[in-house]
Amino acid sequence: MEPILDWSAYSSYGMGDAYADIPADGGDFGKAAAVCIGNRQCQRSENGVMCPSFRITQEDRHSTRHRAATLRAALNGEHGEQPFVSRAMAEAMDLCVGCKGCKRECPNGVDMALMRTEALAQQWKTLGSVPLRTRLFAHLPRRIEQLRTWRWALKWRERVPLLARLGEQLMGIAARRRLPQPAPTSFLSNAPATPQNAAEGKEVVLLVDTFSNHFDPDIAQAALTVLQAGGYRIHLAQAPAGERPLCCGRTYLSNGMVNEAREEAQRMVEALWPFVERGLPVIGLEPSCLLMLRDEYYALGLGDKVAGIAKAAVLLEEFLAREADGKQLALPLQALPSGQIMVHGHCHQKAFGAMKAMRKALGQIPAAQVTFIESSCCGMAGSFGMEAEHYDASMKMAELSLLPQIRTAGPDAIVVANGTSCRQQILDGAQRQSRHLAQVLRDALAPRHSSGE
Repeated sequence: MEPILDWSAYSSYGMGDAYADIPADGGDFGKAAAVCIGNRQCQRSENGVMCPSFRITQEDRHSTRHRAATLRAALNGEHGEQPFVSRAMAEAMDLCVGCKGCKRECPNGVDMALMRTEALAQQWKTLGSVPLRTRLFAHLPRRIEQLRTWRWALKWRERVPLLARLGEQLMGIAARRRLPQPAPTSFLSNAPATPQNAAEGKEVVLLVDTFSNHFDPDIAQAALTVLQAGGYRIHLAQAPAGERPLCCGRTYLSNGMVNEAREEAQRMVEALWPFVERGLPVIGLEPSCLLMLRDEYYALGLGDKVAGIAKAAVLLEEFLAREADGKQLALPLQALPSGQIMVHGHCHQKAFGAMKAMRKALGQIPAAQVTFIESSCCGMAGSFGMEAEHYDASMKMAELSLLPQIRTAGPDAIVVANGTSCRQQILDGAQRQSRHLAQVLRDALAPRHSSGE
């Protein structure tokens, strides 16, 4: 088996350890699977984020431990000549949502989300094609303008249940799940081409991801307004003229389409490098997108520039917290009408330790009373919650703690969720609108700054 991702980070694993259970095949990928030592930390249900599929089933076969064991068995030839299309592999990977909880909470840092990507890529390689539904979800960044012309069809699907049921039968997209609709126009289509704010301001780069650009342009505008109010000189990360907007490649990677993910990531690296070379921070809004620059880009074989990109990439809350720590943050914030703020952290925010930064950023708002929801994965997990066969599991994950706690919030409380998928799950499951940190901070700006003046 020839790995499709770059697993060289694990090349030295197990050296000199006679007890390391390294498979016979798979090279460094096999060593990554052997990182799991089976201590069953993933089979606990206490506070934390690992492992949502085990939490809803209480079954070993839906845990990180079992998935790692299945991969090792496959690489040892125990599941036939085509192990990545075997029933054992399909059952083991079925409910993995790629939450990265295991990378943070497992004592050995098992990265099952990335191993799942490799397994999917090997599956598509064996089959010789990628299923239509998978391609539809993965190709979203490249097909969004076409989808925008079909907004009317998406609206009719929500109004006519029969159309939703037909879509489930034909495409396997859950009829009970509302589909996100692109905004009439994207943020970047009307974005200024020149740096924003006074020339003497500290320079930063704002990276507007696919979801903020096309589905929630108000989030991108809010982030721009907040950074302007802080006195920063803002460059918008843009693709070369005439090319489609930048994309981190997350939708492709999550669906095992590694070559396409690598192509998008390479475009991102080349566009950001001139800024990174000058020492500018790259500020992102969507956790799964921005943090891909700090994590999975290393596995895509993109060259030496990745380390510089990873070092420069920060979430908005991380940047603001860092500025506050350095006594450099000068946001003119005032108390909100409701000081009650309830926060749900995206799994990747939690996996990369960004929740302290969320607390510090929100703590800049006078009189804010911030509560963090103790929960595992929301269950949407990109396209997972939209798949008909996974809808029930998705909602069970949300009902473990997230949705019950959201329902206890008073009508005036502000619910914060930085993840696109998280906001949709909260809306679907609790009929509650949630907001991005950038929007909350924008709303707290003194009046003359709230419009970006």
